[in-house]
Amino acid sequence: MIDFISFCDYAGTFAFAISGIRLASAKEFDWFGAYVVGFVTAVGGGTVRDVLLNATPFWMEQPSYLIVSGLALLFVIAFRKYVIRLDNTVFIFDAIGLGLFVIVGVVKTLEFGFPMWMAIVMGTITGSFGGMIRDILINEEPLIFRKDIYALACVFGGFVYYGCTLLSLPSTLSQFLAAISVFIVRILSVKYHISVPVLKPPSPPRRK
Repeated sequence: MIDFISFCDYAGTFAFAISGIRLASAKEFDWFGAYVVGFVTAVGGGTVRDVLLNATPFWMEQPSYLIVSGLALLFVIAFRKYVIRLDNTVFIFDAIGLGLFVIVGVVKTLEFGFPMWMAIVMGTITGSFGGMIRDILINEEPLIFRKDIYALACVFGGFVYYGCTLLSLPSTLSQFLAAISVFIVRILSVKYHISVPVLKPPSPPRRK
């Protein structure tokens, strides 16, 4: 029976791959190019995490992540009439993947013996760096650098997980609450236009 973390890992892979493939289709990439973008979106954050943890990148140990990304491509091709035409498709799948991958990153970092603060950092990297690499590949300004609540949603989810552990909640419930909190923060921030203040350059001095 698949555990919750494995479910988050594969479901997040599928969701992130769809978000990458959807954006690649908007740039009129061919099927292989779209697959590459989707795959990199799905495994990019986890790869950076594993390299920093001095571990073998997870997708290099089994082909399932390549297969799940391929299924995501087939899903977009089969339902392209609905997936590609919906403007909020990328946002929804990206938000789902974000929440699921944060928990995967937090739990794996804790399993490696690192403290909670480092687990929150690695959870944020796991959730947000795949989307950053995706945006760079398709020549878009990375979402993590815009004023949207993106990486901060990951941080919030990490703290929710920490709070749940302090309350001694069951691990599966803690993981679920943390994942859903990331998704909710991301949805609400866009719906109500909540954003981080923009760092603007100082105004030039007035001429006398």
